[in-house]
Amino acid sequence: MPKPVVFNGCSVGENPLCCFDELTEEEIAFIDENSVEVEYKRGETICKQGSFASHIMVLKEGLAKIYLENTNDSLVLKILPAVNIIGLPALFDGNAVFPYSAQTYMDSAVKLIDINAFKSLIETNAKFACKIISMLAENSVIINGRFFCLTKKQTYGRLADVLLCLAQRIYKTDKFPLQLSRKDLAEIASMSVESTTRILTKFKEDGLIAVKTDSIEILDLDRLTDISQIG
Repeated sequence: MPKPVVFNGCSVGENPLCCFDELTEEEIAFIDENSVEVEYKRGETICKQGSFASHIMVLKEGLAKIYLENTNDSLVLKILPAVNIIGLPALFDGNAVFPYSAQTYMDSAVKLIDINAFKSLIETNAKFACKIISMLAENSVIINGRFFCLTKKQTYGRLADVLLCLAQRIYKTDKFPLQLSRKDLAEIASMSVESTTRILTKFKEDGLIAVKTDSIEILDLDRLTDISQIG
């Protein structure tokens, strides 16, 4: 019997926009007629938790975070590179608001699709609907893994998870640009900036990573993966 896969990444998998491949030319034209593209600066809010969900958003360029917030604190659920969809949980019946907030980590371009137009395609195109269901299921796996990571792993394991996610799921290369600040990394790993800086230095001294002003490179993937799994 195969072992269950436990994934503690912070982002979705390959080609989240493959759902649009299932649309006909007429349906693509329908989407274009019911959408608008908006430019967002670094740090701007794309959608606000609890606000009216009028659109499904496609992150065409940039990098963003999805997070829960209250008066005193916030929790990063996942980070999204370009070509990702934001707002799918707002599709279920009886819900008219966004269940989370989204904010840009860098200048980004977003396509806003009228939510009713998006829903109509789900109702009329079964293959498109199946792809949306698959993405929602993957998101559930990711969120479950994130909560396991944040509640059961120690700081070394949590930061190792973030670095592996950035390399394997966001940038898809062992050497990636350092577009997130120490504060951003600390927030994703749910730890202090001081602890994040200290552990990054330890990883560097142990030969696991190389840290430069504008980039991070994973030098020992196996050892960093072991730290992630052990927690």
